[in-house]
Amino acid sequence: MSKITIKVRKIQIALLLLSLTTVTACNESESKEDEVQNVDKKSAIETELSVKHIDTADVLITKHKIWKNNKLFREIIKTDTIPSLGDTLQIVEDEGGNEHSAKVKKDYEFYITVQ
Repeated sequence: MSKITIKVRKIQIALLLLSLTTVTACNESESKEDEVQNVDKKSAIETELSVKHIDTADVLITKHKIWKNNKLFREIIKTDTIPSLGDTLQIVEDEGGNEHSAKVKKDYEFYITVQ
């Protein structure tokens, strides 16, 4: 494999990870416009990061799917308990289109470095 092919593959993986992390976990019923629809399953690592809010803490969920020769080679799921950022007041819209203030959990921002 040439050096150019390796660099292109690294760029593809970086773009895949970046696009996956731009999807927020605020409301799972919202459509995920930025979610990757197709992954090159010949040789890819698909990563999903999310935070689940529980009572007094949050749970960071990291999922990796390793694809090789169009088959799922391995799936790795790791969970870590992290401190909650607390609550904040936000203007939300209900099903009737009415806006009102509601207390919601603050969300973490994701920053990913791919080497």
